[in-house]
Amino acid sequence: MSVIVSISSFIIPGIMLFIVLYGIIKKQNVYDDFVTGATGGLKTVIKVMPTLIGLMVAVAVLRESGFMEVLGKLLGKVTNPIGFPGELMPVTIVKIFSSSAATGMVLDIFKEYGPDSYMGKVTSLMMSCTETVFYTMSVYYITAKVTRTRWTLAGAILTTISGTIASVMLANVI
Repeated sequence: MSVIVSISSFIIPGIMLFIVLYGIIKKQNVYDDFVTGATGGLKTVIKVMPTLIGLMVAVAVLRESGFMEVLGKLLGKVTNPIGFPGELMPVTIVKIFSSSAATGMVLDIFKEYGPDSYMGKVTSLMMSCTETVFYTMSVYYITAKVTRTRWTLAGAILTTISGTIASVMLANVI
């Protein structure tokens, strides 16, 4: 295991060194290219920032108001019989909007139930099997100036539901 840790600590610096050396060999001005790329990245961040702030504020308001817990209890009446604890519904919904907010909720679940509990396993699997749909759509579509999203939202929600179902199924096997 220590060999893997040692190798992994050199991977990122190695890739950076490779990129710089490759640029020098190709007679590129690596620093100017870096600054140009960083400037473009900053412009993208500024374009996307209002959407991200709106999503984060909305998630925070819903979470702090207690609405998510009430929704979890209501939906839990339907989801508990099929093996999906209602207490995880808020995490599922918040994950669609913000991964960092959902991660905070996951830590709360770990503190209350433990990471090796059924709830902890379902939560861990669900976090890795689902995507932050609205965040991803806003970042990529705003950056690429896409105005017609067509079936993206429906497909993303369907895959989130599929990932959640797979999480429950896998947690029952583990």
